[in-house]
Amino acid sequence: MRTTPAVSSCELSDTDLAELSDRFEDASALTIVEWAVATFGDRIAVTASMADSVLVHLVSTIAPGIDVVFADTGYHFPETLSTAAAVRRRYPIELKVVSSVLPLDDLWRTDPDACCARRKTGPINDALLGYDAWLSGLRRDEAHTRATTPIVSRGRQDRIKVYPLARWTDADVAEYVARHDVIVNPLFALGYPSIGCWPCTRTTDTGEHSRAGRWAGLAKTECGLHL
Repeated sequence: MRTTPAVSSCELSDTDLAELSDRFEDASALTIVEWAVATFGDRIAVTASMADSVLVHLVSTIAPGIDVVFADTGYHFPETLSTAAAVRRRYPIELKVVSSVLPLDDLWRTDPDACCARRKTGPINDALLGYDAWLSGLRRDEAHTRATTPIVSRGRQDRIKVYPLARWTDADVAEYVARHDVIVNPLFALGYPSIGCWPCTRTTDTGEHSRAGRWAGLAKTECGLHL
């Protein structure tokens, strides 16, 4: 059963967060999740991109019934939406699908940063307003922009960000997927090692970085949610 919050985000100083992050460098993802749930109780949520369900599975074993936030941008591959539906059916979570109220357009062609803000980061940030903390599956080895990401830090609206899988490698993810038979987006098997919206995602070639297929040809490397 989930617990009520032990502290609020404003009670944790930046020094506290830095010390926690350093301490968790040698901790398991399970230990980090247990701390986060015990600390924030019902005031914590998970964000999921529906690339795989590793973090959703892990968290649901500790906090069944936890809220999982997923942004339906309107531009997802059908496989991503089917993955979200499968995750909702299999795991003991409350899947909260959020989206922009604005009609679809071609903003992704001319201003992908604004498109991400409108279709993904904006709706997710709005959905997280009711929480003191959130868990995400971001990993340091996914991109050079993520290489020094702390495990625990302060984000927008004073909300605490927790990345239990920050130190994991692709091999760690593959081992967990195989051991627990967790749901994985079928696009992985089709050559998409990193999955976003279809207009801004392509397959990668041998030797390319896993995120080379995201916003290919642009300087953009992040949707903005984790910046």
